[in-house]
Amino acid sequence: MAKPVYRRVMLKISGEALMGAQGHGIDPGTVGRIAAEIKAVVKLGVEVCVTIGGGNVIRGVVAAGRGIERATADYMGMLGTVINGLALQSALERAGVDTRVQSAIRMDAVCEPFIRRRALRHIGKRRVVIFAGGTGNPFFTTDTTAALRAAEMNCQALLKATQVDGVYSADPKKVRGAKRYDQLSYTEVLARDLKVMDGAAIALMRENRIPIVVFSIHQAGAFARVMRGEAVCTTIAEEG
Repeated sequence: MAKPVYRRVMLKISGEALMGAQGHGIDPGTVGRIAAEIKAVVKLGVEVCVTIGGGNVIRGVVAAGRGIERATADYMGMLGTVINGLALQSALERAGVDTRVQSAIRMDAVCEPFIRRRALRHIGKRRVVIFAGGTGNPFFTTDTTAALRAAEMNCQALLKATQVDGVYSADPKKVRGAKRYDQLSYTEVLARDLKVMDGAAIALMRENRIPIVVFSIHQAGAFARVMRGEAVCTTIAEEG
């Protein structure tokens, strides 16, 4: 078995990835499948952190556009990420993976508060740590949260699990012949406005020299194949 490319990684999962075929909420079968993907990578000896979105429950930007004050809408979205984090924790623990959920918004009855040194201790004990509650502040996306936590946890890569197998020149579901990139630099992503992650997240990864790997969460075994350097994906890293 190939040695893992990275020793410690941050996996960014959108809330939409948990919906499965349904249009809203959480599909238990899909969550169970994602938990199995994470377990396979843990068995390779990789230390896994997860940042999870909340778009399947509520999206702050959308709610704000419908009349809810923006900061309040963003807090509502953060609470949605905690719901998703607890669902993924339950699936992981059913699969035999020791897991902790830490939230940037304190809710001690259901999960731990985010404390960096405690999270690092959990990771050192081979536990999967799920980061929920965003940054704890409105106006920041879960992409930015993932980048921030990846830097704080000393991760060697940020893996963005998406609906397609990498970064394309245009939406491959809408544009026939859209080009998939194997490698990109941070600057190219920003200059071409490729919509991989928001600009703040890209800049934070560039500043900390943490590569971003974009792959499809819907391809069975893709997460483990990325760790072995075998998957179809796009890697965003330093120029040259």
